[in-house]
Amino acid sequence: MTWIEVHTSSEQGQSGRDPDGESRPAALRGAAWYCEKLEQNEILFFPQPPFPLAPDDLEFLRNLRQTSSAIHKNISYRPATGVLQGFQGSAESRERMQAILSSFSAGVGAFISKLLAPYAPSIVFDFASFRPLEEEGRDLPLHKRNDLLHVDAFPSRPTHGGRILRVFVNVHASKSRVWLTTDPFPALAAKLAADAGLPKYAPHGMAAMASRCAQPLLRLVGKPARSPYDRFMLHFHDYLKENSRFQAECPKTRLVFPALSAWIVFTDGVPHAVLSGQHALEQTFIIPREALVAPQSSPIGVLENLCGRPLA
Repeated sequence: MTWIEVHTSSEQGQSGRDPDGESRPAALRGAAWYCEKLEQNEILFFPQPPFPLAPDDLEFLRNLRQTSSAIHKNISYRPATGVLQGFQGSAESRERMQAILSSFSAGVGAFISKLLAPYAPSIVFDFASFRPLEEEGRDLPLHKRNDLLHVDAFPSRPTHGGRILRVFVNVHASKSRVWLTTDPFPALAAKLAADAGLPKYAPHGMAAMASRCAQPLLRLVGKPARSPYDRFMLHFHDYLKENSRFQAECPKTRLVFPALSAWIVFTDGVPHAVLSGQHALEQTFIIPREALVAPQSSPIGVLENLCGRPLA
């Protein structure tokens, strides 16, 4: 796994270095090209954040753990509703945290709408978050451990084949954030999807009809209506973390994201683990299947090709 380095300063424009190490002129690195590379499970890496982050806000975030010892998990913000969760502190600090995440989400959204213009008409804003805790040595249940390789899937927010695009910023003043990656989703699925039980998640005949009919009923009672694709991806997330042989023997690439760098990645297609790092901002987007530049290479496209049946 490699990344594509992108520079967005006024002197350089949008330029960078391809995975093969060759420079590509800015004129040839248009929005559709960036979308294509992301959908091929490359990572876009920015040595500096390509959107504004106020120094005072960064200082507030870095000191947050010391001023609010009750923080035990990630702090999340829902742009659509303005709801802040996972934060415990004074009313003044809570208002400041909400304002920071709101501004961050808006800035990232504006940048993504330009850099990845083909997605802009259909992009869905999901959660923004701040991760205040050191990742190394966190004591978490198996399925919630960040240091085990996995692909992302959301238990409460099914995508029905849409892709999970995430923008990360390491806002620590000096410490790098360290990831592991392995083979991208198409190679992983070819090796492991059948063993993980893909065929039983691909209904046909009466089972498929029953599944479709159940979706409106689930919505009526307030439960997320998960497609067969969403159910398999949640299962595959857990399967990978439970698979000790895979975790030990799969090829691994170590990626080091320096302080105050940013990166963009489809985390449903790039298996990843977070080994260490503290103080990270993140914004998630859902890219609907119909907005993708190469939908056949998306996880749902790969899985449908493997099982020969529609999954959403």
